[in-house]
Amino acid sequence: MASLPEELALLAHDDTTGRDRSGGHLELGLAGAVLYELALAGRVGVESGKVRVLDPAPTGDAVVDAGLAAIGADKPRIARVAVERTAKGLKRTVLDALVARGALRHERGKALGLFPLNRYLPQIPDPKADARARLSAAARTGRAFDDRTKALLSLVSAIRIDAVAFPDRASRPSRKELKAMGGDSWVGEAVRKAVSHKDAASAAAASSGGGA
Repeated sequence: MASLPEELALLAHDDTTGRDRSGGHLELGLAGAVLYELALAGRVGVESGKVRVLDPAPTGDAVVDAGLAAIGADKPRIARVAVERTAKGLKRTVLDALVARGALRHERGKALGLFPLNRYLPQIPDPKADARARLSAAARTGRAFDDRTKALLSLVSAIRIDAVAFPDRASRPSRKELKAMGGDSWVGEAVRKAVSHKDAASAAAASSGGGA
């Protein structure tokens, strides 16, 4: 069974082009997926407004346990900052693991003959089939039947990959519906805030550069 970070990484990549369709937000989403795994396992929670380790015992997943160790070694942080700090370097780690497992094939190229381009294409028949089946069932019924699917819906909504996660436009839930099905979780809200914070910082940088 794939972990939540692995499922999110698979869903975020286009089946045909192998490109990340998250608009630069996948790493924040993966951090949220790690925090969801830790929260569902009872390893972390929010106390007095800060993310804290509740149980330092390893989960058995190397990526998730690295996140747990980093949170434990750091001082308690608000959830948005915990997402941002957990995100660092996570995309490459998760994608490398999927390539090593044979779920994805990594192809390198150049866009316009100049800019490095990375593609991650399915290496085995539809490695995201289970995740898509659970998301589709939730979309048909209007609810998620387990916490992991609820977490995945929340993350799909937070990093805005609904179009690639639900390729059939006719059965694709609205972003409002996705958010509702994902439930009210501190992790999902933290990822949304981290995405908004990154977008605001990018817009401010672009505005500053444009006025120079």
